[in-house]
Amino acid sequence: MDKKKYLKQYWGYDTFRPHQETIVDLVLQKKDVMVIMPTGGGKSLCYQLPAMIMEGMAIVVSPLISLMKDQVEALKANGISAEFYNSSLPSEYLMSIERNCLNGNVKILYVSPEKVVNTGFIHFLERLRISLIAIDEAHCVSFWGHDFRPEYAQLKRLKDFFPNVPFIALTATADKVTRKDILAQLGMEEAETFISSFDRPNLSLKVLPGRDRYKYISNFISKRGTQAGIIYCLSRKECEKLAGKLRENGFNAEFYHAGMDADARSKVQENFIKDEIQIICATIAFGMGIDKPNVRWVIHYSLPKNMENFYQEIGRAGRDGLASDTILFYSFRDYTWQLELLEEKTGERKELQRAKLERMKQYAEADICRRRILLSYFNENTEKDCGNCDVCKNPPSRFEGTVYAQKALSAIARANEKIALGMLIDILRGSMNKNVLEKGYQQMKTFGAGKDLRYEEWSEYIMQMLNMGVIDIAYDDGHSFKINEKSKSVLKGESSVSLVKFRPMAEKMAEMSEKNNEKSDKELRDERLFERLKKLRKGLADAMAVPAYIIFNDATLSELVARKPVSPLELKGIQGIGEEKFRRYGHEFLNEIISFVQEEAGQGPKIKGSTYVLTFEMLKQNLSIEEISARRNLSQVTIFSHLAYLFEKGYDIDLKKYITNTELTEITQAINIVGMDKNQLKPVFEHLNGKYEYHKIRLATAIMTKELSS
Repeated sequence: MDKKKYLKQYWGYDTFRPHQETIVDLVLQKKDVMVIMPTGGGKSLCYQLPAMIMEGMAIVVSPLISLMKDQVEALKANGISAEFYNSSLPSEYLMSIERNCLNGNVKILYVSPEKVVNTGFIHFLERLRISLIAIDEAHCVSFWGHDFRPEYAQLKRLKDFFPNVPFIALTATADKVTRKDILAQLGMEEAETFISSFDRPNLSLKVLPGRDRYKYISNFISKRGTQAGIIYCLSRKECEKLAGKLRENGFNAEFYHAGMDADARSKVQENFIKDEIQIICATIAFGMGIDKPNVRWVIHYSLPKNMENFYQEIGRAGRDGLASDTILFYSFRDYTWQLELLEEKTGERKELQRAKLERMKQYAEADICRRRILLSYFNENTEKDCGNCDVCKNPPSRFEGTVYAQKALSAIARANEKIALGMLIDILRGSMNKNVLEKGYQQMKTFGAGKDLRYEEWSEYIMQMLNMGVIDIAYDDGHSFKINEKSKSVLKGESSVSLVKFRPMAEKMAEMSEKNNEKSDKELRDERLFERLKKLRKGLADAMAVPAYIIFNDATLSELVARKPVSPLELKGIQGIGEEKFRRYGHEFLNEIISFVQEEAGQGPKIKGSTYVLTFEMLKQNLSIEEISARRNLSQVTIFSHLAYLFEKGYDIDLKKYITNTELTEITQAINIVGMDKNQLKPVFEHLNGKYEYHKIRLATAIMTKELSS
């Protein structure tokens, strides 16, 4: 069993991303696994690849019909038999899927959570050979998750019915508490957990003041051409109003929210996925499971409710790994409005939601690298700033804050790690309020040790420490602060803490601006080719009634633009082009690139490989070697070397028209004696005492190379 063979054949990739290969191996060994991997990190491959290798059929539990549909279309485009099964399909079609499953004609079946826990459907599954069960968007199973769904709570039944089948739970966002709960809820306590880096370095992070939002957005979009983007709004009314204003100003925009009927939502979503709509103004109702890799920017019109939602929503940009922009507009009024909405709620999740909103506010107001804050929230620490956020690009003033950190940590430790933010600040500032006195905290050694700082200064510095990983917070324990290994190192004086000097919000926000960069001739030319390949891709996708990225994603198009393959062999080396996609679309993209290379010849810097392509195009016109040489003003030896190169790269050229069998035999014998090096032909030439010209020897090496590789 060769995993990499399957990886290349079906997905067109030569190497695995971090953790993928280990996860696949464990699933193949029938072990349970939990995968925490950011959007675009390659979660799907962790179950799709073992599903192709293992005997039987894989079940994938997925919460959204749109996600199932997209995943199945992508799998089929790769030559993999897959189907989705949910209540939106007519009963006759569901019966046909069941027959295909029973006949062994389906390798991967996507099922909705409410359908998969139905007793009748479970008994149907018992008649099949199930290879593995994957629970996608697994955070929905946890009460502590940001998108808890009651129907997910029944999924543990699957473990009872299929105890010997490996389970794999996957999500993009889950903190420590949520991860622990997911394993318990699914009966996977013994599962090995893999947490990929939450770092998405291709995403730029920026926070801007809430004033003049529309002016900034319209200017931003106007510079992005036809790039697809999402603007997240907090209310349905806001979505509709913003989309209408954008359309009035000539932008291709639509709105999407839960108040629309299902058909209208489905149509908007499908048009966005198929690049018929450029901009979506949406509430949080839009996005989970949207498998569109070429979203180039995400804007938050207002402050999100929590870091999980924010991370997942910005994660919808740049899923193909290409550079993408994320912008958050922040005003304190947005925060207080959300607080007011929370106050109207009841239930035990209210306090949790308030604490998570507070963390989101702290992110927006932060003066340290925003990526470090995001990573810290998901319990991942980094010692370096990212260089790709607004804070890094406009660095604030820092100072040595180890003593402040030690005072805060000491207070947390002396209070037995049972205090939250407000109490901690009261202790440090020496407040004699009722709560402090009732707990006896005025007796602590660190009581009043931070009187020199105002309340808002301590609040900012403590949150910086939290965001840097110097302190942990336990939402399931009254939001109390906890000491970790990094805390202990700071308390012992083994590590230092650098803090950003407190500044009012207005002062911080005034510094932000966007710079324009002039593009080189090469960049402009590459943009022209990229647009041509996009147009070709769109035409093919429309003819097949599938999203454009099902053909090739933007990352594959970008590599095509960068490398400009001019032969089938070179095209097969592009990441994302597996055997099925090469068979279906390879020659059309190759012809488009060759046409572009011909048209651009002589205009600006030479394109790598263009000289060979021009020779080949003349050869196809039945011109002789002499005529090609004259028209191109190149020697005949050079033209023959072009033919040899093209032949080696897989072009359909009959080199034996230019070399006899006798010549080929003698030269081959000489090569076998002195060795073959197509870049060093002189030893063969001298061995044959100059009997054959250099171009004949070069043709012979090309024929030998091709025969040896075959």
